[in-house]
Formats: sequence, C-alpha cells, structure tokens
Amino acid sequence: MSGTEKKTGRERGEEWWRTGLIEMRPGVIRLRGYEIQDLIGRVSFPAMIWLMLRGELPSEQQAELLGIALGAAVDHGPQAPSIAIARMAATCGVGINNAMASAINVLGDVHGGAGEQALTFYGDIAAAVDQGATLADAVSARLDRFFAEEKGYLPGLGHRFHPIDPRAPRLIELTRDFAARGIVSGRFADIAEAIEAEVATRKGKTIPLNIDGATAVIYGELGFPPALTRGLFVLSRSVGILAHAWEQSQEADRNKGPLPREWLWAYTGTPVRPFPGDSE
Repeated sequence: MSGTEKKTGRERGEEWWRTGLIEMRPGVIRLRGYEIQDLIGRVSFPAMIWLMLRGELPSEQQAELLGIALGAAVDHGPQAPSIAIARMAATCGVGINNAMASAINVLGDVHGGAGEQALTFYGDIAAAVDQGATLADAVSARLDRFFAEEKGYLPGLGHRFHPIDPRAPRLIELTRDFAARGIVSGRFADIAEAIEAEVATRKGKTIPLNIDGATAVIYGELGFPPALTRGLFVLSRSVGILAHAWEQSQEADRNKGPLPREWLWAYTGTPVRPFPGDSE
C-alpha cells in the first residue's frame, strides 16, 4: 500500500491494538502461535506464565523451578498489609475482585517490590563480574556504593518478623539442586550468598536472606528481568489474597477496621479548644 492510499476501516481497527501475545477470532485462540486446545492439559500454569512473558515454552524443569518460587510467596498472614486490606475490604460488602484489587494495589516498592530491587542489585554485581572483577570484589564494591549513596534497607536481606525467614534457605537449597542438574547456573545463588557473607563480616552479625532475596535468585537464574519479578510476586501473593478475601467473606464481620473497636489511635493534634467567639 502506498503512503497516499487510505487504509480501510478494518485495517485501521486491526492496527488500533497490536500484540504478539494472542491471535483470536471466532473459533480460534492462539497464544504465542500455539493453539489453545494444544496447550490445555499439556502445559502447567507456571509454563503458561513463562510462555506469555517470554514467548517460548520452558522446559519442564524450568517451569518446575518457576512454580517453586511462585508457591513460596503466596501468603504471609493478616499482618502483611496486602492481606489485611483484602480482609478489611471483604467486610465492607464488596465483591471478591474488589477485595483482591484493593490488596494488590498496595504491592509497591516497600511491600512487594524488594524482589525487583534485589535482582537489580544482583545484576549489578553480575555485570561487574562479567567485566573481570572477582565475585568478592564486585560484592564489596556494590555494597560500598550502597552504604555510601543509597538509603533504606539492603534489598533481599533481613526480615522484620522472622529471625531467619524459613522460606529462603529451602529456596536456595532447591536452586542449588537445579544447578547441580544443569537446569540453571547457580550464579545468582552464589551472588546472594556472597552478599549475605560480606554483610555479616561488616556488621558483625548475620542478616539472613529473606523471601524477596531468595525468589530474586530463582527469577534471575531463570533469566527474568528485574521489572518482571514484581509482577511475578503479585501473581504469587494473589493466591493468598484470594484465599483470605474468600475466607473473610464467609464470616459475619461488617466494616472491620485495622484495630479492634476498643483500641483507638493516638491523637497528636491540637488539644480541645473553644470555637472562636464562644464563651470560654
């Protein structure tokens, strides 16, 4: 078609949205080129996630390891803000989708985003090693920069609730097992453990790897970019959010807030005072 020829309405409509993810018309659904009926019953949910995000089907072992990471982070109880919000929303009479959306919307940099930050941190170290640095030197240099220039908590280490996050050692153990079988390289596990060891040396105490740091190891081993790890965490935690929202919706509680009714917040504002012009 020349630049002077006008496109038909159908052509303009087809170009309104462009996607390499799905082809669909009456009687046909293809995901990344695969017929949906060929995928159903033959591809696991983790493998489907991989296909949609990466464009190709993973090996069974890659899908298995992805599923392990997703399964590890599904829930952390009502003390986690996202879970608490899902339960509170459910007591307000909203639908389960509204409760889930309310919860998912608080998964940000502080709650839910540490995995992305951890994998970015690991990636900086991996890049330095690729440029010729030893792992120890790369870790030391990146930590120097973090403590000198950046604020907040070192991503992937420590937990406000658990002295040792029980999920992290198991995830690293499984990553090592998959590395021994040649499914992944083990490189990001090496980086995470080197960070943990160097921080322990500097601080004089161990600050153990947490769930965010451990799942970041797996996502890095599997080749996911850091930005996608947050979305993967949302997929994972959505399972717990759904379960809590559903459980709470079966209870009789109404308008359940963050604190029991007999516990009130601390007021720190101006003391009681008369309205201007009223007699004192």
